[in-house]
Amino acid sequence: MTAQFGGAIPQTPWDLVTTSSAATKGVLIILATFSVASWFIIVLKWWQFRKVRSQGVRFFGVVEKTRSLADAYHAVMMLPTSPYGRLMREAVNFFSELRPGALKEWSSEGGDALSNTQLDVLKMVLAKEVAAERDGITKFITWLATIGSVSPLLGLLGTVLGVMDSFIGIASGGSGNISAVAPGIAEALVTTVMGLAVAIPAVIAYNLFVNRLRLFTGELEGFAYEIIGTMAREGRL
Repeated sequence: MTAQFGGAIPQTPWDLVTTSSAATKGVLIILATFSVASWFIIVLKWWQFRKVRSQGVRFFGVVEKTRSLADAYHAVMMLPTSPYGRLMREAVNFFSELRPGALKEWSSEGGDALSNTQLDVLKMVLAKEVAAERDGITKFITWLATIGSVSPLLGLLGTVLGVMDSFIGIASGGSGNISAVAPGIAEALVTTVMGLAVAIPAVIAYNLFVNRLRLFTGELEGFAYEIIGTMAREGRL
């Protein structure tokens, strides 16, 4: 039975929480757990995307100063590992496996070209590496969408349970005036507020990270095409 039928009337939102029913407290605990998990993922992904952005600026700054893909490869291998460096390493290593010793001779122009079949395989290798990098940074982002979708429903569930408990208390106490009904309804709405408070940041962060992920994937794909274009310009394709 709710607090208005057996104790002091709640005066603050915190009083509504402390005097709520066991079902309401259970929903609030779940929502609080979701909130902690959501903010942990938000901070983690913000840090990861910021790190990748910083790595990309430094990487392309070095690449733009080189004149050939071989020079770029040797220059970026001196940088800390990054998705862009791993993509270039995958392309150059694949070419070196097809043309043993080609990397040492790969200074400017000339050399054996890849066949159409080998070029198609190279494209698949680069696409696989792009997908792997995308999947790596996507990890946990989908949880934000799940939390953003489920939290309002959990809040609504808590509200329904609270309203039911309030009406049961009214029926048992035999009182239906506004002073008796209001505290119970207010208590029931606490879970709705909590659900929205958890869902709104999660949904905003999810949409933001999805947009950044799209830009990151496009940048990697563009760099993969640039690698192939540079190989063609240097007579390797």
